[in-house]
Amino acid sequence: MSIRSELVSWPKNSPLQRFSPGTWSRQRPTYQDADPALIAAALRWSQERPSGNWYVVAASTAIRPDRPFGAKVGGREVVLWRDATGGLRAGPGACPHLGAPLATAEVEDDALICRWHGLRVGPAENASRWCPYPSYDDGVLAWVRLDSVGGETPTEAPILGERPADTTVHAVTRLVGVCEPRDIIANRLDPWHGSWFHPYSFAHLDVTGTPPREGITEDNHRFELAVTFRVTRRLGVPVRAEFSCPDPRTIVMRIVAGEGTGSVVETHATPLGPGPDGRARTAVVETTIATSDRPGFRFAHHALPLLRPAMNHAANRLWRDDLAYAERRYQLRTQHR
Repeated sequence: MSIRSELVSWPKNSPLQRFSPGTWSRQRPTYQDADPALIAAALRWSQERPSGNWYVVAASTAIRPDRPFGAKVGGREVVLWRDATGGLRAGPGACPHLGAPLATAEVEDDALICRWHGLRVGPAENASRWCPYPSYDDGVLAWVRLDSVGGETPTEAPILGERPADTTVHAVTRLVGVCEPRDIIANRLDPWHGSWFHPYSFAHLDVTGTPPREGITEDNHRFELAVTFRVTRRLGVPVRAEFSCPDPRTIVMRIVAGEGTGSVVETHATPLGPGPDGRARTAVVETTIATSDRPGFRFAHHALPLLRPAMNHAANRLWRDDLAYAERRYQLRTQHR
C-alpha cells in the first residue's frame, strides 16, 4: 500500500495521525520569528507577576508519611513531612539546638524528633529559634512559602494555572541546572526552538499567536501554537496549545484543541541557591497532567504504574536539552560579572 493510500484510509477520529516527517535541515528557519526583543519583553512581564512567596519543592508523593524530606530553596535548608492525618508540614531544615539535619529526624504525630539529642520541633512545639513555614499540597506538588526569600506580599495558597478537574493521571520529574529561574522561563517563552532543538518530540510547529512587544497584559500575554507531538517517525498527535505564566517561576503549556484538550504541562523553576562553585542552581520541577474525553481514558488510571515512567522519560529527555539552553543563557549573561 502506498503512503498516499495509507493517508486516505487512516481513520480521522484516531488521536494518532500520519504526517510527512521531512528533513530536519529543510524545515522553515524560525530565527527571524524568534525575536529576542519579544522574548525579553515577555520575560520581563512574567517576572513582574506575583508569587505569594510560594516555591515548589517536589512531587506530593515524594513527601512520605514515614520520614522527612529535606531540600534547599533560595539558599535555605527546609524540611517537609506528613503529620498524623497526612497533612503537609514544613519548617527550617536545621535543628535549632546544634544544627543537626532534620531530614534525618524521626516523625511522631505532628512533630519531628531530632536524632542527635531528641529535641522535638513542630507546629505545637516551642523550640527556640525554630518556627514552621506555611506549606501547601495541591495533590500533585508540595509547596513551601518562604516570605524572607520571596519578599513579596504573601498569599494563603500558591497561584496556580488552570488544571484538569481530575489530576489523577500525572507525572512529576525533577532536574537541576546551573542557571537561575528566569533562564528556565525564558526557554519556554521561545516556542520557536521546538522542532529544531527537539525534533524527536515535535514536528510541524507553527507559532500562531504572540504577545505584543509593549503593553503586555493578562489578556494578551499568551503564546499560541499548532504542533504535532511525535510518537513514531510518521505518526503524531496534532494539537493546538498555549503558554501562560501564572507566576514568575512557572510556565504552563495547556492543550486548547485536539487530543487531550485541557491537559497541561506545568514547568516550575525553584531557586536552590549557589552551588560549590558559587554559580546559581535551579531545580526544574515539571508535572504533566493528562486528561481526555475519550471513553477509554478511564483505563489510564489503572495503567499509571506503566504510564508514569514513560511520561517522565519523555520529560527528562526534553529537559536534558533545554537545561543546556538555559545554562548557556545564564553563562552568557553572567560571564563578565
